[in-house]
Amino acid sequence: MRVIGGKLRRRRLKTLPGTRTRPTSDPLRETLFNILGARILDSVFADCYAGSGAVGIEAWSRGAAKVYFLESYRAAAALIRGNLTSLGVHAGFEILPTDVLRGLQQLARRGLVLNLVFLDPPYTAVREYKRTLSYLGKGKLLAGEAHIIVEHAPGTLLPERVGCLVRTRSLRQGNSALSFYRIAG
Repeated sequence: MRVIGGKLRRRRLKTLPGTRTRPTSDPLRETLFNILGARILDSVFADCYAGSGAVGIEAWSRGAAKVYFLESYRAAAALIRGNLTSLGVHAGFEILPTDVLRGLQQLARRGLVLNLVFLDPPYTAVREYKRTLSYLGKGKLLAGEAHIIVEHAPGTLLPERVGCLVRTRSLRQGNSALSFYRIAG
């Protein structure tokens, strides 16, 4: 796995062995960041269920002002730190080694506002999709122009609307799909 674009382009990232984490593929990350384009610049980005941190690192590489990595699996959180250190990234990020919902609540208590949120729970953890989207759908943590992107299995049915969020786009690539949400209105 490698960083696709930006300052860290072509740099390698480590992943954990086994199947406990499922890194977002290089082609899917490239598609995602081509769609997001200039929205990344100076954004506050949350990589939820971060795994290896590849998506958040890609956002940092492409100019995000701050990236929050939310990952409850301790080995994965340590891997994210190791990847950032090996890339020479020492600022502009924070790793929250906690449950994603608790991490988002911590960010909200600090008064932070997110521009971009990427959710990639295990494909079989349907409850995680629902509870995280429901929390984000309250809108307390989101900038008015925020985008929420959800990676999921193509057969997973996600709601069209969740609280203040409305799905604006879906696309399928291989064995994965992306659903894009925005604040309605």
